[in-house]
Amino acid sequence: MTHYEDAGGPGQPVLALHGTFGRGRTFAALANRLRPDYRLIAPDLRGHGATPDRLGGDFSREAFVADAARFIETHDLAPALVIGHSLGGVTAYQLAARHPELVRAVVVEDVGAIPGDAILDVTGWPTQFADRTEAAAFFAATPAPEYFLESVDADGRLMFDLDAMMAAQRGNVGGWWADWLAVRQPLLLLRATNSFLLGADHAAEMVRRRPGTRLVTFADTGHWIHREAPDAYAEAVRGFFRSLPGSTTSRPPAG
Repeated sequence: MTHYEDAGGPGQPVLALHGTFGRGRTFAALANRLRPDYRLIAPDLRGHGATPDRLGGDFSREAFVADAARFIETHDLAPALVIGHSLGGVTAYQLAARHPELVRAVVVEDVGAIPGDAILDVTGWPTQFADRTEAAAFFAATPAPEYFLESVDADGRLMFDLDAMMAAQRGNVGGWWADWLAVRQPLLLLRATNSFLLGADHAAEMVRRRPGTRLVTFADTGHWIHREAPDAYAEAVRGFFRSLPGSTTSRPPAG
């Protein structure tokens, strides 16, 4: 069974899909800022966090999309508001393209129609640390130490398999223009100016080739926008959701 974080409350449910190496709890700050209008539900994706590896050992795009579709159906969320970061962002727009009946609107955070072939080689990483201090020292050299530390349990054990993370990264490499262009739901694209995955030219091409795409760029932020600029991120997402046809939020759309 998939483990997930549920912010609770009476708000409209929002499915949030994290990126490689992450966990659902990466969206905790966003969940707090979207209350009370929205209730964030964020699963640990296959091979990540507290979701067991026994989901089949398949880390293809098809597997991640099928998991997201199953989660929406199991938890009666359709048609769902969906947010996806990085690998989760690709999953989000592929889900919308391949299972349009399950998705109401999509937010894609800092990933493109061609995610690129940059793969972080983790094959030599330790899988057990003496304590959190040792783990923190190891991840200090990464762009997002706290993001990685969320996947270290109380006993200092890394909560993902290194081979699984390599497979998940490789499965995300490719050209997904067909999926991006097939999305018919409202779509918000978020880009960081210091992104290593989504350049300004590629983001502009995504907007040009798919008319109606909204683009918001966050100055002086890196790939993990939801962590680096949570207030501005929440404002953009809230404004987008409120602008949707039939929105039931009590306040008018932002901007």
